[in-house]
Amino acid sequence: MASTDIVYEQVHFRHDPKWSVRLRSAEGGGLLFCVACAIEMMETEEMPSVRKCFALSSISGFLKSSAEALRELFRQDHRVTLHFITTLLGMLQTQEDPVTVEKVDQVLVQLLLEFHNELPFHFVLDEVHKQLSGQLSGKRLLPTFSFLGNLVKTVPNVAHSFITQYGPLLDHLCSALAYPDEALKTSVVHVWLQLMQMSGDAGAQYLPIATRDRLCTLLLQTFSNASSAQLIKNCAGLLWQLVKYEEAVSVLMSSSGGPLMCDADEDVLTNNSPSLIQDQEQQPTDHSLLPLLLKKLLLSGDESLQVTSAKCIAAILVHSPSQYCALCIKADLPGFLFDRLASSSSEMLLWSIYSCLVLLTEEPLFFSQCHSVYGIESLVRSLKEALQLSNLEAPKQGFLLLTEILERQPPGVHLFPSASGFVAVSEAVKAGVSSSCLLVAAQAVKAATALFRLNHQSRPVQYQQLEELVEAISSRFPELILTSPSLRRSMGNKRSSDSSSQTFRSKGFLLQALICFQAACRLAEECASEPALMKNPFTAPYKHSGAQDSLESVCQCLLRCCDSVWIPAVLRTCDGPPSAQILESLYSILCSQFVLLPSLMPQFAKKLVSSGFYRLAVEHKALLCSGNRNPNLNPACCGFLQKLSMCLLFQSDPPCGSSHDFDEVETLLQCSLPALRCHLSDWPSLLCEYQEPRAVQYCLVMMLYLALKQGDRLLPDQAVFSSVVVLLQSVQEQGDCVLPRSVLRSALYLLAVTQDRSPSLDGAHLNYVSKALSSCQSFASLYSHHPALLHFIWRYPELAQKYGALVLELWLAKKSQTGARQDTQSDVNTESQTQQQKQNQEPDWETSELLALMEKHPNVMLTLLDMVVGGQAPVAEHVLHVLKVLLLGQREFATDLCTSLRPALLQALQRISVDNVANGPGQGHAAAAASSLPVVLKLLCLTQASDPPSPSIYSNMEGVCFKLLYHAVSVLLSNRGLMDQLQTVVSSSSTPSPPPPSCAPLALLCCSHLLLSSLITLQRVHSTQVHKSIIWSLDTAVHRLFCQKRNTDNLLLVSYLRMLQALLDADLASPVVCLSTGPGLVGPRPLAPEDGALYPLGSTGAQCLLITLSGLLMQKHELLLRTSVNCLNSLLGFLKRKNPDLAKQAVCQPWSQFLLYCNFSSGEKCLLHPALLRLITLLLQYGSTAVLWEPDLLHVIDTVERSGIKELNHEAARALRSLLAQVQSSVPLPAEDHKLRVRKLLESLGPQTSAESCSVSSVLNVGDVSLCMSEFSLKTP
Repeated sequence: MASTDIVYEQVHFRHDPKWSVRLRSAEGGGLLFCVACAIEMMETEEMPSVRKCFALSSISGFLKSSAEALRELFRQDHRVTLHFITTLLGMLQTQEDPVTVEKVDQVLVQLLLEFHNELPFHFVLDEVHKQLSGQLSGKRLLPTFSFLGNLVKTVPNVAHSFITQYGPLLDHLCSALAYPDEALKTSVVHVWLQLMQMSGDAGAQYLPIATRDRLCTLLLQTFSNASSAQLIKNCAGLLWQLVKYEEAVSVLMSSSGGPLMCDADEDVLTNNSPSLIQDQEQQPTDHSLLPLLLKKLLLSGDESLQVTSAKCIAAILVHSPSQYCALCIKADLPGFLFDRLASSSSEMLLWSIYSCLVLLTEEPLFFSQCHSVYGIESLVRSLKEALQLSNLEAPKQGFLLLTEILERQPPGVHLFPSASGFVAVSEAVKAGVSSSCLLVAAQAVKAATALFRLNHQSRPVQYQQLEELVEAISSRFPELILTSPSLRRSMGNKRSSDSSSQTFRSKGFLLQALICFQAACRLAEECASEPALMKNPFTAPYKHSGAQDSLESVCQCLLRCCDSVWIPAVLRTCDGPPSAQILESLYSILCSQFVLLPSLMPQFAKKLVSSGFYRLAVEHKALLCSGNRNPNLNPACCGFLQKLSMCLLFQSDPPCGSSHDFDEVETLLQCSLPALRCHLSDWPSLLCEYQEPRAVQYCLVMMLYLALKQGDRLLPDQAVFSSVVVLLQSVQEQGDCVLPRSVLRSALYLLAVTQDRSPSLDGAHLNYVSKALSSCQSFASLYSHHPALLHFIWRYPELAQKYGALVLELWLAKKSQTGARQDTQSDVNTESQTQQQKQNQEPDWETSELLALMEKHPNVMLTLLDMVVGGQAPVAEHVLHVLKVLLLGQREFATDLCTSLRPALLQALQRISVDNVANGPGQGHAAAAASSLPVVLKLLCLTQASDPPSPSIYSNMEGVCFKLLYHAVSVLLSNRGLMDQLQTVVSSSSTPSPPPPSCAPLALLCCSHLLLSSLITLQRVHSTQVHKSIIWSLDTAVHRLFCQKRNTDNLLLVSYLRMLQALLDADLASPVVCLSTGPGLVGPRPLAPEDGALYPLGSTGAQCLLITLSGLLMQKHELLLRTSVNCLNSLLGFLKRKNPDLAKQAVCQPWSQFLLYCNFSSGEKCLLHPALLRLITLLLQYGSTAVLWEPDLLHVIDTVERSGIKELNHEAARALRSLLAQVQSSVPLPAEDHKLRVRKLLESLGPQTSAESCSVSSVLNVGDVSLCMSEFSLKTP
C-alpha cells in the first residue's frame, strides 16, 4: 500500500472492502480511500494532527476531482455519512491545531455542497445547535461559528431555512455577541452577515421580531466597542443589510446603546476615536447611537467603510426622512458628509454621499443649521471632480443635490455672499451643461434654473456669468434630435427605437432648458425692477452703457438666443404632436421679451408675426386648451398674443388713436382671448354668428388686422372680406352700440386690403359700410396709410363722395418728405442732363400709388385740383409734387392733363384777382386766396413746361392760354408786396462793385431777375396794367457784365442777360421796370444823336455790351452760350430799330471775324452747335462782312454732309435750316452746284423741324433755381 493512501493500517483489515475505493486525486494518480479508516483516524485521539490534516487534505482533493465516486461510496449507507459528518463537527470543538480545524471546515463545507441533495443540512444545523447549547467556552465555539458562516455562504438555501426554522440557533448567535472575545464576535457577525446576504431581499423580514430587535441592539453595542478592523468591517456590512428594512431601522435609530465600554487605544480606525467616544458618552440619552457610529465610519481611512456608511445613511433616510433626518442632522452627519466630498474622488463614494445629502435636504433643519452654506464649496469642488469620472451617475446625482440645495435654501440666508462663490458654482454648472451625457446636462440645467433666483445672486450681480450660462445651454440645442414621428417610422426597427429614445431625452432636455430660460427671464425682470441691481457699483459709469457685465447685455443675450436658437428648436418639435409644457415655457419666455427690451420689440414683433406666430398660438390654444385642458398653457398663449398685439398696435402707422383706445383694446384682448379656443378655420363662422357680448368677434377683427398688416393672412381674403361685412351688418341690425373705434378702423383696413380677391359690395352691404364709417366722428382716426384704402374709397362713388377728399388729404399729409435735389453741374449739356434726371429720379411709392389711382379713377384729378386751389398750403404742396411727377414723367395722358389743368388754374387766378379787387390785398378771402397763389403759379409753370403751347395760341385773346397768362401776369403785377420784395432784392445788388455781404443769396438774385424778365415779356404781350414799377440800374448791370464777369457766377450772368434781352425786346421801355442810367453809358448832356437814339443804353453802352457778348460767346457753358446768342439777337434788333447803320457797323467789327475763327477751330462738334449756327445766321442777317462763303459757310455745309442730318438734334436742325434759308436769301453763291447742295440740305431738314418736334418741355434744376428750358431755347425766325 502506498504511503499516500488514506487508510488506517492497524484497523483497515477489519473494514468491509465496500467502504474502500481507489480514487483519482487532484494531483493525479490513483489513491486508495477507505471511509471507515478516515472516520477512525479522526476519532483516534492519539493520531497525530499532521496525519489527520493530510487525510483531510486528500479528501478535499477527492471531492474536487472524484466527487461522483465518493457520492456512490457514501450512498451505500446513509448512517456512515452522518457519522462522518458528526465526527468532523466534533473535531471543530476538540481539535487544537488551527490548520487541522481549517481543513475540517473545508471538508465539511465541500461535503454539504456536493451532497446537499442527498444529505439533509438540517442534521448539521441540529448538531451545531447541540454544540452551542453545551457549556463550552467562547474560544471553543469560534470554529463552529466560522463553519456556519462558510456553510451559509456556500450552500444554497441554508440561509433561508436557518432564519425561518432555527429560532433557538439564532438566539445562540445573538447570545454569542455578548462574549468579550472580538475574534468570536467577528465570526458571529460574519454568520449574521452571510445570513442576511444569502437569504434574499426579504431575509430580515423572516426573523422573529424579538430576535431581530435583539440583534439590532447587540450589533450597535458590538459595533460601538469594536476595535479590530475585520469586526468593524463585518459590523458595517451587517448594518447595511439591516437598514434596508424599516422595522430594523426603527430599532436601530431608537437605541441609544447604553453605557459604552470602549478603550481609546483599541480604535484602529482613526486617531480621532478617543474624542469620538467621549462625544458619544456625552450625548443625551434621547440621542441615537447609530448616527455616531456612521460618523465613525466616515472618519475612517477605509473608502469601502465610508461608502457603506453613506449607503446606510441613505437607506435609513429613505424609510422615513421626516423621522430620521433631524436625528442625523443633529448628529452633524451633513458636515462629515461634506468633508468626505471635499477629499474623495471615488465614484461610488461620491454617488452615495450625494444621495445621502439629497435626502437630508428635505429637512428644514439642514438649512437652518447652515449646512448648505458650509458645504456648498465642497459640493462645487466635488462636482468638478465627478465630471472627470467615467461613471456619469455620480455627477448626475451631484447636480441633483445642488438643485435641491438651491431650491430649498431659505431666501434670507445667502449661499453666495461673495462674487467668487457664485462664479465657482456657475462654472461648475456650465461644465455640467457641456457634459457628453444628455441626462447629466439636463440635471445641470435644472441646477441652473434654481441658480437663476434673485436670492442666490451675489452683490454685485454677476451678469456675465448669467449670460455665459444661458449661452452654454443654448449651444446644446443644435445637437438635440427632435425629429418627427414620421421620420422615425421611416427608419429601421432598431434604429427607430434608438432614435425614439434619443428624441425622448432631447425633448426632456429641451423642456428643462426652456424652464431654465424662463427663470432667467424672470430674474432679469426682477433685477430690472430694483435700480440697485441694474448696474455694477464697481464698474466705471462710462462703461455701464452696453457693458458686457450688465443687465442690458443679459437681456440682449436672452433675446438673441430666443430668436436664433429657442424658437427654431421648439418649431422643430411641432412637426409632431406638440408638447403643452414646451409651448407653455416658450410663450412665457416670449412674453418676457416684451418687458425686458421694449425698444427692440417692434422689429421682433414684426418678425414673429411674419413667421406665423399668430397662427401658431391660435392653433395651439385650439388643439391643446379646449375643454379646459392644460390650464397653464392657455394663459401663457393669451399673454403672448396680448403683448404681441399691443406692441404691433403701438407701432402702427399712423398710431391707432388715443391712450383710451389702447386701453380699450388691451381690455378687449384680456377679456376675450382666454375664451378663444377654436381653430382658424372656425373664425369666419364665429364672425358671422350673432353673439352677446361681441368682445370675441371684436378680438378676432383686431388680430386679423394686426396679422395682415405684417403680411400674415390668417384667413383667405374672400373669407375675411365677407365676414367683416356680415359683422358690420349684424351690429347695425341688432341695434348694438357703435363699434369701438379701433375695431372699426381694423375692419376698414381688412375690407380695403382684401377687396381685390373679393366680389364688389352690392348696394345694401355698401350702405352698411357707409353707416359704420359715418358712426365715427373723425375719419382721420379710422385712416390707415395703405394704398388699398385709397382704392377702396374711390372704388365706390358713394364712399368717394363722402371720404374721397379726406382720404387724399390724409394720404398727402402722411406722405414722406422728399429731400432737396442735389445741385447739377452747370457745364453739362442741358438736354442730356434733363433726360438723365428723368431716368434716375423715380417717384416715391406714395406718389406712384396716387398716380396709379388717378389712372384708374380720373375723378381723383379733379379733387386734387380743388386741393391745390383751395387746400391748406402743406397739402397743396404735396399735390403739386404729385402733379409735377406726373407732368415731368411725360405719361401718355400728360397733354390731356395740361388741357384740364389750364381752365382750373385760370379759374383760380380769376378768383384771386376778384378777391384782391373786392377786399383789397391781404384782407379776408384775399389773404386765404393769396396763400394758395404760390402753388397755383408753380403748377402753372409746370403746365407750361410740360406742354408749351404754340405761339399762335397766344394770339387768340379768347383762348384759355392767353387768358391764363394774362391773369397770371396781372396777379403778379398787382401784388405790391411781391414788387416791393423784388425791388429790395434787385437793389441789394445794384452797386457796381462786387456784391456786399448784405446782398441777397445768389439763388434769390437769379430768380428775381428771371421773374422780372418774364414779367416784362408777358406784360408787353398782354398789355397788363402795372401798379408799381421796379427801379433797375442799367449802367450797373452793363458795368458788371463788362468788367466783373469773371468774378460773377455763371447763373447770375445768365439772369442778367435774360433780363437785358427782355428789356431790349421792349426797346428798353417797360412799365414793369424803370431803368436808370449814367454818363458812363450815354455820355455827358446834351446827348449826341447816337446816344439819344439808343437812350438809355447809349452808344458806349451798346459797344460795351457787344464786347461783353463776344467774350461770353467764347465760353463753353451751355446756358450762358444760349443766353448770350439770344441777347445778341435782341441787341442787334434793338440797334436796327433805333439806328440801322449802327447795327450793321456792329456786326462788321473785327470781333465777329475773330469769334468765328475761334469757333471754327474748335472741331466739328462745336461747329454744328445750335448757338454757333444761330450766331452765323445773325451775322448774315445783319450784313456782316466777316462771314464768307468760302471757307466759312462751305465748311459748315461740308461738315453737315459728312456727319449726316440724322446726327443733329431738333434744335440744331432748326438752327441749320434758318442758316441755310438766310444763305439762300442774302449770300450770292459762286456756282450752281453750291445752290443745289444748299437746296438738298433744306429739303432733307424739312420733316424734322416741325414746331411740335422742336419744343423744349423740360425743367432744369441748378442748385436751388428751377429753369424752364423753353425760355432758353434759341430764337429763330
